[in-house]
Amino acid sequence: MDRENLHLFKKIKWQLFLLAKFKIPMLGYTGVRLLSVDKTTVKVNIKLNRRTKNHLNSMYFGALAVGADVAGGIHAFYFANSYSTKVSFAFKGMNCEFLKRAESDCIFISEDGKKVENAILLSIKTKERVNETTRVSVYNNLNELVATFEMIVSVKCN
Repeated sequence: MDRENLHLFKKIKWQLFLLAKFKIPMLGYTGVRLLSVDKTTVKVNIKLNRRTKNHLNSMYFGALAVGADVAGGIHAFYFANSYSTKVSFAFKGMNCEFLKRAESDCIFISEDGKKVENAILLSIKTKERVNETTRVSVYNNLNELVATFEMIVSVKCN
């Protein structure tokens, strides 16, 4: 990781911590961790523990949704920092498919950074809210695909 990406990674990690502490306590409760972020890819982790598992000893739907939320939304922070703009973003919709039980820690991966960047650039240009669909894939510790999410990210830059 080069110096600039390391600086952005640390800044976004700090922003995620602040969000978890003061704005979205569910992020802190589930213990979501940012593993890596660059222009195209985000990876976050949620451990399977007492707080994140259900009665079947697999990851609870809500915890999976938190991981998909963070993985699908971190690029908005990344590009807001890159372009020194303020961004307002929310999720407008979600579609998910569960392929197998998540019976271990999970890695959430989004590789749609370019789509989010284009949405932010369009919003900067038009001053309008822009919606973009991002895909988040969820893998267990055996690198098996356990779920996929389609998240509709809605961004507006000031």
